[in-house]
This record gives sequence, structure tokens and C-alpha cells, in this order.
Amino acid sequence: MWAFPFMVNAFRAGTVIAVGAGVMGWFMVLRRQSFAGHTLAVVGFPGAAGAALVGIGATYGYFAFCLTAALVVAAVPRAGRESEGREAAVVGTVQAFLLACGFLFTALYKGLLGGVTSLLFGSFLGITTTQVLVLLGVTVLVLAVLAAIGRPLLFASVDPDVAAGRGVPVRLLSTLFLVLLGAATAEASQITGTLLVFALLVMPAATAQALTARPVLSLALSALIAVAVTWLGLIAAYYSPYPLGFYVTTFAFAGYVLARAGGLAGRRRPAPLPAGGPA
Repeated sequence: MWAFPFMVNAFRAGTVIAVGAGVMGWFMVLRRQSFAGHTLAVVGFPGAAGAALVGIGATYGYFAFCLTAALVVAAVPRAGRESEGREAAVVGTVQAFLLACGFLFTALYKGLLGGVTSLLFGSFLGITTTQVLVLLGVTVLVLAVLAAIGRPLLFASVDPDVAAGRGVPVRLLSTLFLVLLGAATAEASQITGTLLVFALLVMPAATAQALTARPVLSLALSALIAVAVTWLGLIAAYYSPYPLGFYVTTFAFAGYVLARAGGLAGRRRPAPLPAGGPA
């Protein structure tokens, strides 16, 4: 397997994507913005299709649509239950409309678009070294900015009201985080497809947070789990005729189920009796 350059590049790209998705997804799940993250992943599909329709590179479409959608979602305040419901309504509306636009663009396009399946599920085959380097550059930049705002973002994610009272720019941090999430999603979607990248965003992070409540350990676990399921998926897909996306999502889902089952079993375990025995 390692004798083929396309597989070597697939593992390189998969590792970069998994680390970025694991870290960004951890904050996304903590902030309860999985629905928003799903929308940012999905809108890459109409972005790529629309770019092909007007005759420009798909990369421009991915970034234009993902970043614009991120700014639209960020424009909705998130304070209070009413605002959370308003955000969900805006996100759902944007997602439904842009998905419909994506299918319209593919219907109007007269050339070789590569099929809807490739845009939705992507392909790790045929990745060039240049693509890996560009992907690495974008991921490093996104993670560097996230590291710079990590502590106040964590504070604002756990308790936004107290953070705002302490002078933390909660609204600015929320907007910046969504823009970073949109940029990371736009870059990764070009290889993973618009649906698989969301699986890497949400499932490793949810698994890590089910295993431990310690932020640093949970964040590291999220990235490690994402890398593990990506590598396992690539190996399984190489030795079988079935698609990569199925294996990655299946391994990630299995890890989440095991983590949740282990947590439930631990909570149901009876407490040990005192040293003197029962009273």
C-alpha cells in the first residue's frame, strides 16, 4: 500500500484534515453549534457546483460559499433560548436553500462536473503533493489563529454571560470562530467531500467529550480519534471495494457508541461499601 504515491498523499492529506477537524470540531460541539457546522460543510457543494457553472475554479466556490454562510450564521445573536431557536431557523433555511441551489447548478452545467457523488463524498485518490501542502498551510493558519483565541473562546463557550460580564468580546469571538470553521471546512471539503468532513468534525469531538471533561485531554483525544478513524478508513478502503466515507463514519460512530456505553456503565456501577461493611 505504501508503495503507491497516491496512497501516501492520501494518508498525508487525511492526517492533516483529521487534526484540523478534530480540533475545530471539539469547539464546535462544546459550543452546541453542530447544526451550524453541518450547514457550513454542506454549502461547499453548491459553492463548487456554482463555480464550475460560471467557469472558475471550484476552490473559489468552496471558500466563497462557506465563508459567506459563516458570516450569515454569525450575524444571529446567541444569547438566550430564543436566540438559539432563531439561529437554528436561520441555519436550516440557509442550508435548505443552498442545497437546492447546488442541485440546480449541477443540472444547468453542461460540461463534466465529476458527478454529484464526488462533490458530496469526495475522493482521497489522485491527491497531489501540491494539494497536500496547500491543505497543510490552511490548516496551520486556522489552528494558529484558534490557539491565539483559545482561552477566551473556551471561557465564552462554557459560560457566555459571565464571559461577557468579564469583558470578553463574546460576539467577536463567535464570529471569528465561525469564519475559521468555514475556512477549514472549505479546504477540507475539496478532498473529503461536503458530507464526510462533517463526520470528522462532530463524531471524534463528541466521543472525546464523552470520555473526559478535562479540556486539554479531551481536545487531544478528539484529534487522535479523528486521525485513527481516518487511517483505519483508508486501510479498510484500500483492501475492499467499498467507499472510504462508509468506513470513516462507521469507525467514528462505533467509537462514539462505545464511549457512551462505557460512560453509562460507569454511572450505573454501585458505589463501594465503607471499610467497616454495611451498617
